[in-house]
Amino acid sequence: MNRFFRPLAVLALMASTPLASVRSASAETIRWLTQTQQQNAQYPVEIGVINALGSKGFTIQRNEFQVLGLNLADALRTASSGAFQVVTTQIGSVAKDDPFLEGVDLIGVSTDMGELRKAVEVYREPFNARLAERFGVKAVAIWPFGPQVFFCNQPIKSLADLKGQKVRSFTASMSSLLTDLGATPVTLSFPEVYSALERGVASCGVTSPTSANTGKWPEVTNHLLPLSVSGSVQAHIVNLDWWNKLPADRRAALESEFKALEQGLWDLAVTTNDKALACSTGGECAPGLYTPYKMTLVAVSEADKGKIKQIATDKILGEWAGRCASTFPDCAKVWNGSIGAALGLKIASK
Repeated sequence: MNRFFRPLAVLALMASTPLASVRSASAETIRWLTQTQQQNAQYPVEIGVINALGSKGFTIQRNEFQVLGLNLADALRTASSGAFQVVTTQIGSVAKDDPFLEGVDLIGVSTDMGELRKAVEVYREPFNARLAERFGVKAVAIWPFGPQVFFCNQPIKSLADLKGQKVRSFTASMSSLLTDLGATPVTLSFPEVYSALERGVASCGVTSPTSANTGKWPEVTNHLLPLSVSGSVQAHIVNLDWWNKLPADRRAALESEFKALEQGLWDLAVTTNDKALACSTGGECAPGLYTPYKMTLVAVSEADKGKIKQIATDKILGEWAGRCASTFPDCAKVWNGSIGAALGLKIASK
C-alpha cells in the first residue's frame, strides 16, 4: 500500500492541542477534522450527525482546518497518517495527489444535481478502491456543495465575456475549461477568494450560490451567471486502519450516521441553492441563513450550455484521461464503464 509520510506540521500541531492523544484515544473517541464552520449552510447537518453519534456513545473531538491553520489540499495525507480518523475534503483540491479522484466531477460532465448523483453512485466503488490502495482511506459520505456557477465583479452577458478575465479555479479540469474560454485561471482556495475579488486579483469566481452568499461574495461581485459546470464534490473520509479495527456494531452505527449525513448534504445542495440564488439577486429572501443582495442575474443561453458540454467532450475528458493514465493506466476504461455509461459519454481511445 502506497501511504503518505506522516505530515510533520500536523503532528507538531497535534502535540500542542487537546487532540494529541492519537495512540491513547479509545475506539469510541473520534478525532474529526472538518472544513465546515458555523456560518456555513452545511454546519447544521454535520453538527446534527456529530450530536447523534454522541448519543450513541462516541466522543467526537471536532476541529476545523481553518482554526488549526491546515491546508485543505492535505486532507488525504492527514487522514492517511491517522492524525485524524474522520476528515472532510474537497475532491478537486486533493486530486493533485491522484487525478483519478477528479473523475467523479469533471467540469462540464454533470451539469445538474440529478446527473451528478448518478455519477457519484456509479463511481463510488472504484473511487473507494483507489482511495484504499493509494492512501489507506475510505469515503464514507460523498456529497456536493451544489451547482458551481459564475460570480463576476464586472458586467457579463455570456461565457464569451470571460475572455481575457482572471477567474478563480479549484480543479485542473476547471482550469482547462477556463483556458478554452479565453480566461486566465487563478487557483485559489475558498477562503482566499473574497479578498482576491475585492483586490482585483480575480475578476470572477466559481462556487455554489449557497457558498457565495454565506461567504459574502455578493459584496465584491455584481453579476451572477447561474450556468452550472460541476457540483464541487466533497467527501468525509476515514482512516481504514482505524475503521477496520472497529467492532462490527460500532462500525454499523457509524455507517448509519454517515449515510444520514450524505443524504442531508445532498438535500441541502438540491433545495437551498435556489433560495441562495434568489437572495443574492434581489428575489424573495426569508430571514435566516442568507443575506439579501441585488446582483444582476444573467440569463443562461442554450448556446452557452452547449458550449460547456462541447468543451467537456472535445477537451476535458481526453486531457483528464491523459493525466490520469500516468498513474493509473485503466483510468479511461474504468470511467467509461461507470460514469460514461451512466451519462452517455465516452473517452475515445488513443
